[in-house]
Amino acid sequence: MTVQETASVNRNAESVPTPEEVEAGVHSIADRARAASRRMARANRAWKDLALEQIAQDVVARRDAVLAANAKDVERGRSSGTSEALLDRLTLTPERIDALASALRNLAGLPDPVGSVARGQTLPNGLRMRQVHVPLGVVGAIYEARPNVTLDIAGLALKSGNAVILRGGSAAAATNTVLVNLIRDSLDTVGLPSDAVQTIDQFGRPGANFLMKARGKVDVLIPRGGRDLIQNVVTNAAVPVIETGEGNVHIYLDETAPEEMAVDILLNAKTQRPSVCNTVETLLVHADCAAAREVLSALTAAGVRLHADERIRGILPQGTAVLEATEEDWGREYMDLDLAVAMVDSMDEALEHIRTFSTGHTEAIITNDLANAERFIAEIDSAAVIVNASTRFTDGGELGLGAEVGISTQKMHARGPMGLKELTTTKWIIQGDGQVRA
Repeated sequence: MTVQETASVNRNAESVPTPEEVEAGVHSIADRARAASRRMARANRAWKDLALEQIAQDVVARRDAVLAANAKDVERGRSSGTSEALLDRLTLTPERIDALASALRNLAGLPDPVGSVARGQTLPNGLRMRQVHVPLGVVGAIYEARPNVTLDIAGLALKSGNAVILRGGSAAAATNTVLVNLIRDSLDTVGLPSDAVQTIDQFGRPGANFLMKARGKVDVLIPRGGRDLIQNVVTNAAVPVIETGEGNVHIYLDETAPEEMAVDILLNAKTQRPSVCNTVETLLVHADCAAAREVLSALTAAGVRLHADERIRGILPQGTAVLEATEEDWGREYMDLDLAVAMVDSMDEALEHIRTFSTGHTEAIITNDLANAERFIAEIDSAAVIVNASTRFTDGGELGLGAEVGISTQKMHARGPMGLKELTTTKWIIQGDGQVRA
């Protein structure tokens, strides 16, 4: 944001920018992002990797400033009654900052998708044809209370040759201000355009609304957050949207599920970090699953609150604290230490339950039966399908993508964890020697 724009927005304590001023401010940022995107598209891999290394170095060097700003956001959230699950997503720690810096360095070590050839051939008439990956251009990102997303999205956008406009929400405003300024300083240091990373947080929700309408100035918009945010963007945006989704994630224990494996996977999938979108929210248990009681006992011992149907409640040890599941529980993304649990009599019933309530994010099966595993893979239509492993692996970093912009649950060019290649499109390059069409 320029000094003039800052002054326009903050003329005095009582002044509120008019819609026209907000629209002009957002469009000015988008125009500068467009100019920066042209320079980023020409930057080679070494230059972009240098920028990522510089950001990683600077975020560690300025850790105290980041943590101080984050502490203000967390305290403000706690005072306003924000849930512990959301506070966890908002909170940065020295260890999380180190992990973010490490992720940026890992991203620098990945191949550059820009310029890679999707396909190519020489046609019978001698024309030489290639389809190559190129940056999307100007990417808008709207997300909630996740300051780590600021670094993830900025890093991915820069590595893939894009410029990005960020709207990180009021809950993380202080942290995001420090992070965006840090990133822009890092870009200046290495000689890349600082306008490749900008924020519209200063314009609040009206700014986000104008960003959604900035068709022609913004090439694609990516929302990342809860159902309300995502649906608001999908419904109201004039800019093309890559839809990310909430995670009503299921695990199905079939009749052959090994007990030790099932316990380990469920504890990891539910308790390692319950506030994120790849945590399991519904457990389906086959009626003949011998591992069921041990799994449920381990979950309750770990502090998980079970929302169970009548048949599951009937197999729990006497005295187990359990809640009666309601119809609303099957569609909920708790993002906390809560788990909906149902008993099913067959894989058909499990598949039907998942089809009814899935958000298309991640579903998993724990089984010793190869035929069951193959059928589950074939019939589940979600972005990620997992066999005998934790749902927590639906993550760009865990899958070797360096980081992720989000988990796409749509069926366009990007589905599942969105890494570098998903932030590119393609163009056709056709070279000839004077050929004309007959």
